[in-house]
Amino acid sequence: MSACVAIGIDVGSTTCKLVAVDAAGEILERRVEPTHPRIEQQAERLIAELRAKVGGAPPVGATGYGRKRVPQATRSLTEITCHAKGAFRLARRGGVLVDMGGQDTKVVRIGDAGEVRDFSMNDKCAAGTGRFLEVILGRLQVPMIEVGALAARAERPIAVSSTCTVFAESEVISLVAQGEPVEGIVKGLHHSLATRVASLAGALPDGAEIFMSGGVALNAAMVAALEAALRRKVRVLSEPQLVGALGAALSLS
Repeated sequence: MSACVAIGIDVGSTTCKLVAVDAAGEILERRVEPTHPRIEQQAERLIAELRAKVGGAPPVGATGYGRKRVPQATRSLTEITCHAKGAFRLARRGGVLVDMGGQDTKVVRIGDAGEVRDFSMNDKCAAGTGRFLEVILGRLQVPMIEVGALAARAERPIAVSSTCTVFAESEVISLVAQGEPVEGIVKGLHHSLATRVASLAGALPDGAEIFMSGGVALNAAMVAALEAALRRKVRVLSEPQLVGALGAALSLS
């Protein structure tokens, strides 16, 4: 195994992600697990696990909303910078990154040298994030693993007009009571969320490739809805949950 030169940790609202990288920026080890309320203890344990696996005591770059609760961190890094760096490493080119996590959604324009040219972010309301889907799908008792196939079977999307997660939940309950098909409601939820993300993205540069990262990128229905809303092909980056952690590690390597 190549020598590890850095560890990156991305402490998100839903999951905690870590990667260890070598001098070439290749991932040697990774960890993903639900974020624990006691982040300090969780981070300490996971960092110790990676260091034991790769050997030595490589420096640690921390990002994500819980980055300041990682006492082992050599540096605390902003999410925008880390996601841009991680995405550029994986895509090998500039473009527009849509990162959809549990707590926020980020749209980052990345230049040809990997620099951040501009960004926009929704971090004030759950309606534009993965939490929106988590709440409503939970109410419908639809497992995440079934979402893609279920939405694909829908004859048409059932419009969900509420822009607030709480109100949308009530609206969905009413739609079910009216006999609307669950698959149509699920498709409509994804279309609603994709429309908000497209609005956040604004006018996209001509010819720019669209990348997607974050846990929501693992949801095929969301990818399809986003492609429809943006009228562009969306490229899901490999191991999309690890993009921020990778960027944090690369910032130190």
